[in-house]
Amino acid sequence: MRVDPVEKHLFLEGILMKYGYDFRQYSEASLNRRLTSILGDKRSLLGVLDEILSDSTKFQKLLPRLTVNTTEPFRDPRFYRSIREHVVPVLKTYPLLNVWSAGCSTGEELYSLLILFKEEGLFDRTTFFATDISPEALSKAKLGIYSHEVVQQFTRNYTEAGGTRAPSEYYTAEYGSVCFDSRLRENVVFSDHNLVVDDVFTEMNLILCRNVLIYFNRNLQNKVLELFDRSLAAKGFLGLGSRESIRFSSIYNKFEDVDKAQRIYRKLGSSQ
Repeated sequence: MRVDPVEKHLFLEGILMKYGYDFRQYSEASLNRRLTSILGDKRSLLGVLDEILSDSTKFQKLLPRLTVNTTEPFRDPRFYRSIREHVVPVLKTYPLLNVWSAGCSTGEELYSLLILFKEEGLFDRTTFFATDISPEALSKAKLGIYSHEVVQQFTRNYTEAGGTRAPSEYYTAEYGSVCFDSRLRENVVFSDHNLVVDDVFTEMNLILCRNVLIYFNRNLQNKVLELFDRSLAAKGFLGLGSRESIRFSSIYNKFEDVDKAQRIYRKLGSSQ
């Protein structure tokens, strides 16, 4: 079913005005696929809009279908190995650290970061901020309960990413699912945060936002990268997804490559 451009415009404007979520600058192809899926057997987006404007619970159920929650533990293991080799040694020179997992989705990559920091002796001095636009995804991240399939991915990727312990040390298996150790969440602040409309909330030493920008158009990508620039301390690090880059953005000249292949960058400027 083809998405009517007028209905699409009204649908997105209605969500923005009522709930403050701005999807207008998401990648057109990606957004159209999600809107087509939402339409299903319904006649029009205007009918869907009428339902969610009159019932906020229906909107909350719809929201995960507008966002993208594709992730896995230690996704792209070479990225995490590079964090160990190139970023961790610098972070070890700081007495206290703030780390932001932006667009953390359901938390698989957040737990990867927590485990890495635990193994590298950085966990106790770090406050982790895990944010996402979707309350439903955040709730799952807070619980840390996943399917056995996720743990199979974790075991495979963890070893390739340079893990130093038995993967099973970090979770318990019950009733067909696995739960990550609750102690991993002790230093985590979970919070709703919309990268499109929300602003800086504290100064960070490391920001990871992986495989989120690919769903935004160029203007919105630039806006979010400027947010990360404002959020990072001098000499802070930024990690993006394998298909994302700062190359053509307004912040390009403010950063240097740490690992170009793995999309890890460091902000220029003198340390405070």
